[in-house]
Amino acid sequence: MSVKVVSEVDVNTSSDDFQALEEKIYRTIELLKQAREGQAAAERDARRLREQIGGRDDETESLRREVVALRREREEVRSRVEKMLKQIDALTADDSAR
Repeated sequence: MSVKVVSEVDVNTSSDDFQALEEKIYRTIELLKQAREGQAAAERDARRLREQIGGRDDETESLRREVVALRREREEVRSRVEKMLKQIDALTADDSAR
């Protein structure tokens, strides 16, 4: 082989290697863009979920207070009903004793 042929082969190989490298760089750039878009979407989703959790925390606290109030009211009603039942028992006991 002559020096000219070897030089042309080296130039072609060098050119092919450069194109392959260039393609790899462009693919890497696209992957990086996709990764950044994915990260931005994940951050938006995380922010939205944090806001939803914050709203749910408020709702949960409100429901907890309501349950406590309803339990207290139930105990008051139970106490009043027991008191009325004792009065009824006392009245019926008096009637039975006669």
